[in-house]
Amino acid sequence: MSCISSCRGIVLGVALWVLASAPARADTVLAARVFAVAGVELRNVQARISEGDAGTLKLELQAEQADLPMLGWRRVGLHVQGVLRRDADLRWLFEGDAQASGAPGGAFSDASLSLVVDQAANNLQVDIGQGKTQASTALPLDQPSHAQISLHHLPAAWLQGLLAKAWSGRFKSGQLDAELALDVIGSGLQASGQFNLDGIGFDSPGGNLAGQALSGGGLLGIDTTGTQSRIELDASLRGGELLLGPLYARLPDHPVQLGLNAAAHAGAIELSRLHVADADALQLDGSLGFDAKGSLQKLHLAHIEAHFPAAYQRYGQAWLAGLGLRDARTAGALEGSLDLEPAGLRSFAFHTDGFDFVDGGGRLGVSQLRGGLDWSAQGERPDTTLGWRSLSLYRLEHGAAQGRWLSRDGQLSLQQPLDLPLLNGHVRVNELEWRPAAANGKRLSTSLAVTGVDMAAFSRALGWPAFPGTLGGAIPSLRWVGDRIELQGGLSVHVFDGFVDITRLALQQPFGNSPVLTGDVHLNQLDLAAMTSVFDFGSITGRLDGEVEQLRLVDWNPVAFKASLRADGGGRISQRAVNNLTTVGGGGIAGGLQGTMLRLFKTFGYKRIGLNCVLQGDVCQMSGLESSGDGYTILAGSGLPHLQVIGHQNRVDWPTLVRRLKAATAGATPEIR
Repeated sequence: MSCISSCRGIVLGVALWVLASAPARADTVLAARVFAVAGVELRNVQARISEGDAGTLKLELQAEQADLPMLGWRRVGLHVQGVLRRDADLRWLFEGDAQASGAPGGAFSDASLSLVVDQAANNLQVDIGQGKTQASTALPLDQPSHAQISLHHLPAAWLQGLLAKAWSGRFKSGQLDAELALDVIGSGLQASGQFNLDGIGFDSPGGNLAGQALSGGGLLGIDTTGTQSRIELDASLRGGELLLGPLYARLPDHPVQLGLNAAAHAGAIELSRLHVADADALQLDGSLGFDAKGSLQKLHLAHIEAHFPAAYQRYGQAWLAGLGLRDARTAGALEGSLDLEPAGLRSFAFHTDGFDFVDGGGRLGVSQLRGGLDWSAQGERPDTTLGWRSLSLYRLEHGAAQGRWLSRDGQLSLQQPLDLPLLNGHVRVNELEWRPAAANGKRLSTSLAVTGVDMAAFSRALGWPAFPGTLGGAIPSLRWVGDRIELQGGLSVHVFDGFVDITRLALQQPFGNSPVLTGDVHLNQLDLAAMTSVFDFGSITGRLDGEVEQLRLVDWNPVAFKASLRADGGGRISQRAVNNLTTVGGGGIAGGLQGTMLRLFKTFGYKRIGLNCVLQGDVCQMSGLESSGDGYTILAGSGLPHLQVIGHQNRVDWPTLVRRLKAATAGATPEIR
């Protein structure tokens, strides 16, 4: 578009200049330091006219620099040569070649040029072609600022100059056809018409607007005459990928309607109208805007209607992956609205008659979600109900429940206690208050009570060995501050006829790629006989106490803790448990007892067992009941045969220790390295 428009201005001006001089005599050289016409400025221009065959004239034009500011041409070199003749209808006809150097996108570097000047019809027709690319324009001689333009197989990159004033992005691939009307007004232009795209790719400096392999067609309007450049687009697109700020689309093969009104000024872009209609996946209407740095300034979606799984596959997959929710399975439909400004979230609402979602990582899932929420940062909204058939958090399956919610002054509150069935027990949510707009402050606070949760089912859900017991406890305060969930109070697990108490729990980035869990664990009087039978470690009787303090898990893998395990009351230990305890602790048998003697006895009495580990990074600093020059005591025997297990490795590689534990609890012989 830029090339044909600029060429028609240049050719018209030069044609009139040359034609006025051509009848005088042939073999004429015309020169001008500056030549300006219809918004075109040529510098250091030379035109040579000489006689040709059969009454024709040969014309050669050279311009060192051609500037067309409104179309983005600056310092473009131009060379035109060909044959000029007059036909029986007194029209001037020119056939020749044109080469432009330095034009946007390398436009018309080696093109054929044809023009017809018909003074009787007040018309100039210009046709330029290069390879498959064809561009034609027609304009009145007495109004050279207006043109009708036809483009076929035009590389999109050639339009870079034309769109530079309206948009700071860049075309990377693809071509188009177009039928446009163009008017040059002052230092800007107005253009409108229809177009077809094939394989278009583009991006923008801030990365907020981009496309790849887009095809389709529609209507386009451009106006660069005001302080703001404006673009109106109503298109039907198919295939390829499109990014509009936070909205990323992987378009289907069937047509998707896209409409927008955009205004650009000093690098900032505002889409005052945004319309997307994909019949079986997504419909939305709204507006959005970016500042000059590409940061999102507003996102107002007055209406959203999504049908799953198509909406997730085409439009939601990348967005949810950014939240850490990948490879989701979805079904059903949702409708709602969203209002986001630089200061934060202003409002949202959604409603569904049935929606299913399961995160591929098992962190979040819901079945038959029904009802909705309606929240606003100001004022009060009508209360809503939201319920489900089942809800899973980190593979823990909660049963059916329904809650009633009310938004007042930016706070969304549960209006009555909510009882969530969980693994034959219950989680009771006594109160819950959520402030969605609190970006770095207290987002959520709640109080919970847990009763009668089956630990065998709980263990299986988390992939642990199944062991009996129940989980209960009170959490008088759970707070979500920034990206961190903090639990006041604690949970108590009644297991192995003892208790495991969990306190100071906190979870950072709960749905991120690498959630971080911290807390303290205290073990009180666990029955070792029941515990070792479940974990297939070998038989140990007695009671176990201990602590795992300053526990820190990253993506559910331990990276730091201070652990101390003790059995101070004595008991019996089997031969197999002795072997496992010895190899896990990296120790050996002391007191002169040989392996052949060890095999003569099935169990041994012990007085105390103690093993400590301080984990930092990938290294565990080991210790036991007491230290000596030869190492540290893990097990102190009692009676005959008198048994003592000594640890000799003070620093153990954590992955090695984990392999030993897995081998011991799986019934295999742990490996010592």
